[in-house]
Amino acid sequence: MNMPNLDSSIFKINHPTGPPSPGTLLVAEPFLKEDHFNHAVILLVEHTAGKPAMGLVLNKPTGYTMGEAIEGVDESVDLPIYCGGPMSCDRLFYLHSLPGEFEGSRHIAGDLFIGGDFDQVKRYLNMGLPTRGRMRFFVGYSGWEPRQLETEIRDHVWAVAPQPCDDAVLLEDGDPFWYKIVRSMGEPYKNWLYHPLNPQYN
Repeated sequence: MNMPNLDSSIFKINHPTGPPSPGTLLVAEPFLKEDHFNHAVILLVEHTAGKPAMGLVLNKPTGYTMGEAIEGVDESVDLPIYCGGPMSCDRLFYLHSLPGEFEGSRHIAGDLFIGGDFDQVKRYLNMGLPTRGRMRFFVGYSGWEPRQLETEIRDHVWAVAPQPCDDAVLLEDGDPFWYKIVRSMGEPYKNWLYHPLNPQYN
């Protein structure tokens, strides 16, 4: 007897999702098992129709801190570093809400910015100035070829959620953030919350 594939039946959702744009969140459907993207919540940083897209996974901590891993940053700086995705894992990216502090910062949406003069960033960190809810650091990023992201959204790999408050983007992490965002997406996504991590074992 052929058993139904739970991942393609009970938990898939054909509910229309919003369009992707910088500042929106890409929420991985629960059956997406690839390590970098399992229960991932991605902040979309760049997206223009017909061009490559870029985002940063918000909820995959590496276990390292800025003070441990980055030359020129005091060892006492215990800001965590997150895995932003599988591409350019030798590069550091940073989100923040401090454009006045770092020359060259690029606006994403709301009060969120990316990048800026890294020497100024290191000085800011080493001076012990406030960082909680203001800065986040990532190694690597997530990228899509032109029209690839639209195809994946159409194939229900991702759901698009509106950007929450900037503090949430700069603070939240781990699996609880995925559940929090899914709950905020309403009744159509309720079944996602009950998707077992290993359906074949149930």
